[in-house]
Amino acid sequence: MNLSKIKKELTGLSEISFQLPNGELVPEHFHVTEVGKITKNFIDCGGTVRKEEVVNFQLWNANDYNHRLHPEKLVKIIELSQQTLNISDDLEIEVEYQGESIEKYGLDFNGGAFLLTTKQTDCLVKDNCGIPNSKPKLKLADLNESVCDPNGNCC
Repeated sequence: MNLSKIKKELTGLSEISFQLPNGELVPEHFHVTEVGKITKNFIDCGGTVRKEEVVNFQLWNANDYNHRLHPEKLVKIIELSQQTLNISDDLEIEVEYQGESIEKYGLDFNGGAFLLTTKQTDCLVKDNCGIPNSKPKLKLADLNESVCDPNGNCC
């Protein structure tokens, strides 16, 4: 999800909720303690120099039960960060949340709650590393039956 989409979704809400991938909700007294632009300059394993930029939201769960972050307040925080840090509407959002360690999530919306989605590491140049883009799909009916019989070498 990018900034323009979250601002649009926030304008239609009366309260904000974030749901973790396991279905649990982030406690409703969370705070967004940071909104920032993260620029990552790196070289991949194939030697290509790359640059990625994301908007980072840091969610923090405090023992402050008397203050709730309302949608209009988060929109103001986002707009201030955009003006101050020169952040465009089309940057994707990454969310940090304290779990076992600082965990990073993608962001989606299901019509009522913002969903923290899992992120995965990946090789960006699989062809340079000899890794196929996808596993070949085989039909069991096409396999030679003698290959996987008790006297075969498959086990």
